[in-house]
Amino acid sequence: MNTIKYGVIGVGSLGRHHARWAGMLEGVELVGVYDRLPERAAQVAAEQRCRAFPAAEALTEACDALSVAVTTSDHCDIALKVIEARRHLLVEKPIAATLEQADRMVAAAEAAGVILMVGHIERFNPAVTALAGYDLSPRFIEAHRLAAFNPRGADVAVVLDLMIHDIDLVLHLIKSAVERIDASAVAVVSDTVDIANARLTFANGAVANLTASRISLRPMRKLRIFQSSGYFSLDFTEKQADLYRMLAGAPQEDELAVPLGLSGRNLGYRKAGDKSQDMLQAELAAFVDAVRGNRPPAVTGREGRDALAVALAVIEQSRQASGRSEMHGR
Repeated sequence: MNTIKYGVIGVGSLGRHHARWAGMLEGVELVGVYDRLPERAAQVAAEQRCRAFPAAEALTEACDALSVAVTTSDHCDIALKVIEARRHLLVEKPIAATLEQADRMVAAAEAAGVILMVGHIERFNPAVTALAGYDLSPRFIEAHRLAAFNPRGADVAVVLDLMIHDIDLVLHLIKSAVERIDASAVAVVSDTVDIANARLTFANGAVANLTASRISLRPMRKLRIFQSSGYFSLDFTEKQADLYRMLAGAPQEDELAVPLGLSGRNLGYRKAGDKSQDMLQAELAAFVDAVRGNRPPAVTGREGRDALAVALAVIEQSRQASGRSEMHGR
């Protein structure tokens, strides 16, 4: 495959950036865009000097690969049509609105032999990619994802809007089955859950404690990893990581030796990351590489499905916990 013909279905607040970056990737031709609002499609097409298609099916036929950045409830219907046409697709997170829809999408993509990649963009955060080269065996992970309230996105629970980023990351980092979920959540200013906390216990004994809020005054996107051989603190907003590993000898050239309290042992410390790097650009480049056959998809459909499964279980567990609290309060 030489030049990859690319299209974007859904060019709202996020999809328009898919179109912008796709048109800038080497070896990629942005053929066109489609949106349910023709005037929005026309505007983005004019900005990116491509064609606004009158229907998603027509755009699909003209492309080799597409981004699907529509409302989550429409992911499955559109994705299945793209897959039926045997086109590769990058679908935004969450992969679908329900687990049944996600299963259908994954099964269809596997049967058709096309790539289904899910846009869990934090995988491409320089704070996360800085972990490459470290031997990771997390025993405890603590994550906080706090944001100011924005009506856009408030139609879905904060678990599916924000926490799912960290759910995907802990599943990717721990690589063990989730055995138990304890969760609590409340709606404060919207009709859906605005604050949620979940404790995930894994089969290998690891634990992850996740907090997400969209009614915070001070935004925060941080994750800390604790393990016997080191400690890693990731700041997603700054795209930087503070990386500490237990030293058996001298530190490496790019590390500082830091005393571990009164233990008599030292940690090797370095800071890594790059705030100038655009994560969506990296995500699209990885998808295009997968389409070319140069690497497997960075976030497979099955991984997207597993993150959704845990997110939905967190929501269900929080509902059950809320019901128990109401009963005890009577």
